[in-house]
Amino acid sequence: MRTVHATRYITPLREGGSLPAVIEADDDGMYVIKFHGAGQGPKALIAELVVGRLAQALGLPMPDIALVELDREFARTEPDPEIQDLIRASEGTNLGSDYLPGAINYDPAAMQPDATLASRIVWFDAFTSNVDRTARNPNLMVWHRQLYLIDHGAALYFHHDWENAGEACGKPFVLIRDHVLLPFASTIGEADAALVPLLTDEVIDAIVAEIPESWLQGEPAFADAAAYRQAYADYLKRRLQLREAFVQEAIRAHAAHL
Repeated sequence: MRTVHATRYITPLREGGSLPAVIEADDDGMYVIKFHGAGQGPKALIAELVVGRLAQALGLPMPDIALVELDREFARTEPDPEIQDLIRASEGTNLGSDYLPGAINYDPAAMQPDATLASRIVWFDAFTSNVDRTARNPNLMVWHRQLYLIDHGAALYFHHDWENAGEACGKPFVLIRDHVLLPFASTIGEADAALVPLLTDEVIDAIVAEIPESWLQGEPAFADAAAYRQAYADYLKRRLQLREAFVQEAIRAHAAHL
C-alpha cells in the first residue's frame, strides 16, 4: 500500500460517525481520511483496510486507499476544538481513500446496476459481513456514471467478539436481506464461482500483512500483534471454506424479493 503524509486539513465530513475529513497530502492528492483516534477506534480502520483491499483484489470498483501519516501539529490549523482533539489523538498512521470530487450518493431508483456487478457486491458483503449497505445507508457513490464502494468500517463485525469468531465463520449472513443491491443480484451463484479463485491464501495473507502494527495493540484475546494479525487471516480463509451458508442465504434472500 501507498503511504502519504497529510499536509492540509480541508473540511470535516460530519455525516460520518467517526468524523472523517477531506485532507490534502504530500503527493498533491486529496483523500477522505478515517482517524484511528475516533470513537470507533482502530478496528474500524482495520475493517476499512482489509475489506477495501479484498474488494480491490476482486476487481470491485472502489476508490484507491492509502495509509496516511498524521502529525499532531496538524491540529494547529483547525479552529474547532473537537477536531483538534481528534487529530491529536490520531497522531501516526491513519487510513485514507481517494476523494472523488463531484460524486453523488447512489439512488437505486435512478440507477440499476447490471446483475453481474450487483451479484458480486452482494456476495462480497455477505462474505465480509458488511451490515452497512442498505437502502437507508447504501455506502455507494456514483462517479462518472460508475458505482464505487465506500465506507467498510462496519464490516468484519466478528472482530468485536473474538471468543466466538470461530463459530461465526460458518454462519449465514442473514442481514443480506436488507442489501440495497439485492433485488438486482440474480447471479449470486455465478459470482461465487468467479470470485473465490481470486482470493487465494497468498492474497489473504498479503492483505492482512498490510495492517499497521500500531492498530493491533490492546486486544486481550491475543498475546501479541502477530497472533492478532494471524487471526484475521485464519477467519477469512475459513469463511471462504464454509461459504455455502452465506451464499445460499443470499440466494434465498434474493428469491424472496421476486
